Amino acid sequence: MAALRVTLRGTGGYRLALTRRIAVADQHPVLQGHLSPTIAALAETVKRGGGTDAFWRDIARRGTPLVEPLKDASGSDRVIMTFLARGARHNVRLLGGPTSNHENLERLGGSDVWYKSFTVSASTRLSYQIAPDVPNFPGTCRECRMAILARLQADPLNHRPWPPDAPDAYNQVSLVELPGAPPQPGLEGGWAEPAGRLVAERFTSGILGNTRDVAVYAPPGTDPAAKDTILLLLFDGPDYLGRRAPVPTMLDRLTGDGRLPPTVAVFIANPTAEARERELPANPAFAAMLADELLPWLRERAGIRSRPDRTVLAGSSYGGLAAVSAALAHPDRFGNALSMSGSFWWHPAEAPPDRPEHMASLVASRDRRPVRFFLSAGLFETGGDGEIGILESSRHLRDVLEAKGYAVAYRDYAAGHDGFAWRGALGDGLLALFGRRTGFHQADDDAVPCHGLSCPGLTPIRSGTRG
Repeated sequence: MAALRVTLRGTGGYRLALTRRIAVADQHPVLQGHLSPTIAALAETVKRGGGTDAFWRDIARRGTPLVEPLKDASGSDRVIMTFLARGARHNVRLLGGPTSNHENLERLGGSDVWYKSFTVSASTRLSYQIAPDVPNFPGTCRECRMAILARLQADPLNHRPWPPDAPDAYNQVSLVELPGAPPQPGLEGGWAEPAGRLVAERFTSGILGNTRDVAVYAPPGTDPAAKDTILLLLFDGPDYLGRRAPVPTMLDRLTGDGRLPPTVAVFIANPTAEARERELPANPAFAAMLADELLPWLRERAGIRSRPDRTVLAGSSYGGLAAVSAALAHPDRFGNALSMSGSFWWHPAEAPPDRPEHMASLVASRDRRPVRFFLSAGLFETGGDGEIGILESSRHLRDVLEAKGYAVAYRDYAAGHDGFAWRGALGDGLLALFGRRTGFHQADDDAVPCHGLSCPGLTPIRSGTRG
């Protein structure tokens, strides 16, 4: 049994505050030496005066990051993942690895090897970039972050640059998909030219006083006016129209093979980056725009006849927060919300200090509404320094929703705050809410009851580590 003993020198009092609770499963001993056996062996070679050329030849053949089995007594399905860089003079930063931080790679002695090792799930899927030789100067946090972003580029040793046709490495990320990574529904065959009809228009909101791009996509054979057609409203729309996250391709396949009912997707852009920061975080005016302006506009311009139980709001990050908040504000229009890494840590400036999770507080304080939910988060999206992260706040919101009797499907992914993971989560969410039963669902005796709501096609699940 552990104990903490505090001894005061002189008179006076003290105050002890617990700022963060770490689950037993997340408590690990401090490692001695190198986590990676390959790096440990190389360290011995370097210590004896040996070179690194043979090591780099092997890495060039295998590609990065270096993935090695984890040998321990637990038998857990985990591996050692080591990110590498060669020849930097001063430093190397990693963005998009298995943490929420801008990690510093370490230099192996005086060699040309920079490395950072992590223990991760064998189902990990992520995208990352490295930033070699970031200028070191006194500046604000924002200025230092901008210096890192200016140097970020794809890893030249990684064999999967994404997208492959980007103009240069600064416009690419490097992909990692371990053998246990779950399939991404509708994207199994890679990107393909969409076969349906995409119509792009400009939409003006009187409520918000601005204009934005809105694109409507219907897969082949989809009738937007049919009463059973699914209407998907997707925030940050342009992010889901390109090769990075080809939602039209995904919908073509999911509707074409019958896994998903006919679905019309509406890709909603942000007028500006500043507008996004203002509109998406639980903004009642933005929710009113969707319900009272956009839906009638879609009915007039595209003939879309939406039903609440067949309409889903979807988004990632702030967009996930917007999907949940707008659906709860207008359940008579939006009966489903699909959140990918929703920013549920967010709270308005005037929120009391003891209620940092605004959305969970709203759900807890209000009567249940006829809305179904799919929530997802990355296992690498944890908080730090006493701050709650996306993973913790998403799990908490799930628990609060379930306690209020909502139908909730939830999934953790071995991923970070990453569009490469979100494109799979979107397909999983649509299938959970509207699709036929797939391997994504658990048996009925493990399902959470729908508590009186109409739940066609939804078997709520719990997947991943429960917090």
